[in-house]
Amino acid sequence: MDIDAPERNALREFSFTDRDFARVRALIHARAGISLADSKRDMVYSRLSRRLRATGRTSFAAYLDALEADGGDEWEAFTNALTTNLTSFFREAHHFDTLAAHLRARPGRRLRIWCCAASTGEEPWTLALTACEAFNTLAPPVEILATDIDTAVLQTAVRGVYPLERLKGVSPERQKRFFQRGAGANAGLCRVKPELRALVRFAQLNLLAPRYEVDGPFDAIFCRNVMIYFDKPTQREVLTRLVPHMADDGLFFAGHSESFFHAADLLTLTGHTVYRRAGAGGRAA
Repeated sequence: MDIDAPERNALREFSFTDRDFARVRALIHARAGISLADSKRDMVYSRLSRRLRATGRTSFAAYLDALEADGGDEWEAFTNALTTNLTSFFREAHHFDTLAAHLRARPGRRLRIWCCAASTGEEPWTLALTACEAFNTLAPPVEILATDIDTAVLQTAVRGVYPLERLKGVSPERQKRFFQRGAGANAGLCRVKPELRALVRFAQLNLLAPRYEVDGPFDAIFCRNVMIYFDKPTQREVLTRLVPHMADDGLFFAGHSESFFHAADLLTLTGHTVYRRAGAGGRAA
């Protein structure tokens, strides 16, 4: 049996009107570029209800009024609450085979990789692992920048500690070489080895920022499963800022459901969701 909006509101702790949802959609789009579909209404209510309780607000209207008036640190909590962080080690594994070959084909220079959506860290640690295997050393000539807008997930990424079940996509040989298993009170946990940690630098970054303060150019940029949350104009806006940070022979890795045919002047498809720069162009300062 379907429950209409008035009945659903009557069953909820907080009233959540069409106007409230429209305000949330506008605010998160302006703040993080995320385009929330109508189907995300219940998700928004569930996640932001926690912020209402934490801040002592008794209605969505009051919470959003306070956020817009002087949100302060609450803007960060608001953004974190509405950010989706689905990730795993070796997600879309073919990309890492392509990356390894790309790195090996560039000997004798320091290589840079940028992971634009680090989430809880599984992707940047997989990049570090791949770099080690590509050069058959725990000290490859590779620097990895891992960024995300969500500061909460970055804290997990920096720690590099995970339940063992999170390693289901990692072979036993790789687990032994690149992870330390916990004992005693830490049984059931694993930690990324220090050699991998030395390869990755984490930082908070909003892809909607007018300028990216990063060191490039990058030989590879991983921006996977991020653009699906942006509308086409926002995607183009972000790509216009990302692409100049690519090396002329760099690769851009996208998610399996992302395509950039609307930005063919910026990126050219060269493999399965792998792109190169379209034309020579100039690099970012």
